[in-house]
Amino acid sequence: MLALAACLCAGHARAEDGYELWLRYHPLPAAAAAAYRNQAGQLIVGKATSTQAATRSELLRGLGGLLGTPPPLSAEVTRDGAIVAGTPSSSALIASLHLDTRDLGSEGYLVRSMRVNGHAATVIAGNTDIGVLYGAFRFLRLLQIGRPAGTLDLRDTPRMQLRVLDHWDDLDRHVERGYAGQSLWNWWTLPDDLDPRYTDYARANASIGINGSVLNNVNADPLILTHRYLLKVAALAGVFRAWGIRAYLSVPFDAPVRLGGLKTADPLDPAVRGWWRDKADEIYRLIPDFGGFLVKAHSEGQSGPQDYGRTHADGANMLAAALAPHGGVVMWRAFVYANRPGEDRVKQAWDEFKPLDGKFAANVLLQVKNGPLDFQPREPFNPLFGAMPKTPLMMELQITKEYLGFATNLVYLGPLFKEALAADTMAHGKGSTVARVIEGRRDGHAPSGIAGVANTGSERDWCGSDFNQANWYAFGRLAWDPQQSARAIADDWVRMTFSNDPGFVGPVVDMMMASREAAVDYMTPLGLAHQMGAGSHYGPAPWDHSLPRADWNPTYYNRADARGIGFDRTATGSDAVAQYAPPLARCLADLACVPDAYLLWFHHVPWTYRMRSGATLWQALVEHYTRGLDAVQTMRASWRGLQGHVDAERQLKAAAFLAIQQREAQWWRDASIAYWQSLNSLPLPPGYAPPAHPLRYYESLTFPDAPGQSR
Repeated sequence: MLALAACLCAGHARAEDGYELWLRYHPLPAAAAAAYRNQAGQLIVGKATSTQAATRSELLRGLGGLLGTPPPLSAEVTRDGAIVAGTPSSSALIASLHLDTRDLGSEGYLVRSMRVNGHAATVIAGNTDIGVLYGAFRFLRLLQIGRPAGTLDLRDTPRMQLRVLDHWDDLDRHVERGYAGQSLWNWWTLPDDLDPRYTDYARANASIGINGSVLNNVNADPLILTHRYLLKVAALAGVFRAWGIRAYLSVPFDAPVRLGGLKTADPLDPAVRGWWRDKADEIYRLIPDFGGFLVKAHSEGQSGPQDYGRTHADGANMLAAALAPHGGVVMWRAFVYANRPGEDRVKQAWDEFKPLDGKFAANVLLQVKNGPLDFQPREPFNPLFGAMPKTPLMMELQITKEYLGFATNLVYLGPLFKEALAADTMAHGKGSTVARVIEGRRDGHAPSGIAGVANTGSERDWCGSDFNQANWYAFGRLAWDPQQSARAIADDWVRMTFSNDPGFVGPVVDMMMASREAAVDYMTPLGLAHQMGAGSHYGPAPWDHSLPRADWNPTYYNRADARGIGFDRTATGSDAVAQYAPPLARCLADLACVPDAYLLWFHHVPWTYRMRSGATLWQALVEHYTRGLDAVQTMRASWRGLQGHVDAERQLKAAAFLAIQQREAQWWRDASIAYWQSLNSLPLPPGYAPPAHPLRYYESLTFPDAPGQSR
């Protein structure tokens, strides 16, 4: 036993469980620590407000961990190496420097090396305490990633106002599409028990610039609007406040009926409008900085204004009027689809919302999913982003991996997020990217925002695996600035989460950057979509047509038969392509122009269709499935070769999950190929292995206990 203990202690990496996320602040190498220590001889930062206290605490914690000892606190600069943090209004020392902070707004910051009272210093300044907090996190990040000590001159402001996590958490702590345990919020013990984890959650969000949290599921329980639960929400909002995070709530549109005893939820009914006005007043008495409401209406059984012959704008504007006196906003989801047999589901949001452009109140943001379907491994961008110049649009991304292997598959979503943000709508010529639309810059909208469906839970590592933390991190970084590089973000995350060792960082970032394309290849290559198992969305089921609604079934989307495969969305089919700007629509409708990545999204083509590569479609599909599997095998081998670079606990967990991913990638490949062969009767291209089992084996698999399912 003693020998085993000695062996375990001999490793250079200490045991970790992932709880610290990217804020580990473990000691830097001696040389780097010494260099930085010369820049941290003393710390001058106030503590008069809760945010100032948080900033001071974070700087002491971070510098103490990274450098071995925190700098002494001081009221003035008396020697070289001081760190001075504050605002011109809260710090006479900052005010005396006459810094130009006019363009920093309420959340921006500057980090600058300069002389203060004749001494070399690092100044972290903003117009508000929150801006200074963000600047402090940026400064600590530079130290964590090993940026060489030297002159700093950084100015940064967020490009979007609302940077929000949407928690699909139910009040009983079940998390819809959650794969990391129960909800973070223990509603039973709130408001009296404020779990320290609530503060750690807020701190992690602040470190990447997230400034809002929607606490409950979009399939909302009206109980959340009762006074008893609002007291609980107020307690969480009190924890979040120091970290610059506002609380929001998902609300059911028919709450006046289900909770208020009214006979209608008609948004034009004076009694209904009065009920919501009174409810908003009650909320703001308890939570003065409450952010507002998120609404899911007319989707998957949820009530909405159309139940009363009204429009989405009527419903959203009624809620907006209740919130406007308090500065709150309405985030109205554009994820709508009715059961309309014969109509292409991906067209419905455009059809319902495009005619309403310009009819929403000023404090309404239309929350639009990145693609027109539902968070698939790859989708074209949602055409609404190029169709509603008079309406503030915010993008909804999914951080939790509902369709991408849950928590056990390593799929870094930075490239997916960037692909959606960088997509050119061509609505006003080239350069009209989705990012510019949601930033409000293209069309001059004041409110702007982006939302991510959270992947957090009660598991110790927060997200179900260490690598899933990278998707939370990447969302926050891109929400702050969509122009950032997904690779650079991954590089920062690896350095802060694991190690600055170049021999480790390079291979791991390469794994992450290849992982999303690998998942697309082994799941839904060449524009296929929604080929996952019914209900659980786990595993392949391209044959499934068992559900009562056609558009819930994989066969609806693949349209595969003996002749070919793919969904015709050109003028000869559903004509969904016409919802895009004309220059783009012409390309997407043209087989000679449409990118291979979207071929089967927009076209039904024969199995023998000749690709640009010269291969037939069938050959290309088999190649993609196999390439995705091979990529996972390469990732697994790469991780195995990095043993010793990180602690054994995290090394072993990631290795086990990569083994699961390889098995599932093999399953996806084989099951998909077996089904397509049952239709096209084509032999496999030479050199490719056949499926391990007959099709009936794959069709017999069921997973009623898969996590995160809707209830």
